[in-house]
Amino acid sequence: MISIVKFLLRVLGFGLLAIAIVVGIADASRSIAESQIMFKPLGQLWFEMSPETLNLSQAVIQRYVHPIVWDPMLQTVLTWPAWAVFAGVGVLFLLMGARRQKRRFRYA
Repeated sequence: MISIVKFLLRVLGFGLLAIAIVVGIADASRSIAESQIMFKPLGQLWFEMSPETLNLSQAVIQRYVHPIVWDPMLQTVLTWPAWAVFAGVGVLFLLMGARRQKRRFRYA
């Protein structure tokens, strides 16, 4: 059972890293076109993709979890570059799903 969860964490981690690479390439091409560094924040990307779910998640978190979780915490994360958030969470999932190293006994 644990191996299935670790496998799913690895797959999800690699998927998030792939999304981070795509978003990073889009940011890099936009930066080259504008001749200045431009990163798209996660909140802007989420709003462009699905504004309804952004508003719904805000309402659900503020009502059922706690308003503090949304206002200072998640709003801060939503202002970070999207590629950095996806890459960070992807690496975290890869670390959680990493296979254990088998111990090898060495005889001197």
